[in-house]
Amino acid sequence: MKYLRYIFPVLLFMAVACRGGHDDGLPEVTDTLPLMIQQIRQCSKLYTAEYRVHKIVTHSDNVQLDGRLLHKDFNVDIPLGDRRVAIPIDATIKAYIDFSNFDESSVVRNGEDIEIILPDPRIVLTSTRIDHAAIRQYVPMLRSNFSDEELSAYERQGRQAIINDIAHMGIIETSRHSAAATLIPMLEQLGYGEEHITVTYRRHFGLRDIKMLVKE
Repeated sequence: MKYLRYIFPVLLFMAVACRGGHDDGLPEVTDTLPLMIQQIRQCSKLYTAEYRVHKIVTHSDNVQLDGRLLHKDFNVDIPLGDRRVAIPIDATIKAYIDFSNFDESSVVRNGEDIEIILPDPRIVLTSTRIDHAAIRQYVPMLRSNFSDEELSAYERQGRQAIINDIAHMGIIETSRHSAAATLIPMLEQLGYGEEHITVTYRRHFGLRDIKMLVKE
């Protein structure tokens, strides 16, 4: 089984404004912690990144004869020709941050400096679509066609390959930047200068960690 590299990965930043994040009636300096927590919680589920992936799953096989002769195992290719298939898969991957339980334990203030520690992001494979009309098969005359069960198995393997590749897409850092683009203007309204604001995650996410964050 081979997986061709992405044909056109599309990355979308989704800096969605949080409801209630701007209020012209606020005093010029309102940096109280309760107000800050309230406004950040109003972000609720903040979608921070979207990737659209196009992948082509390819497979080829030949006929082999296995057996044992004179106490020796053998494996011989039978020259009936290779079958080949290419299956195009489109997938949409989204990342979001759930602020519904955000509280003061995720805010660190030191004089004029403030650090917002984001909840762990969540990554969702929201959809996959097989373009059945674009599936291409080559089957020699002496070979049988690919069965529906075989095609379904290759499709599942392609979907899993996309999930495995998420850890290499940079989606965690994209999500952090997008969240910062939403939160920093809100904190500026509360009197903090942009140069004094840090938005970060509570830990570094390794490749295995990122796979654990993915929901299908």
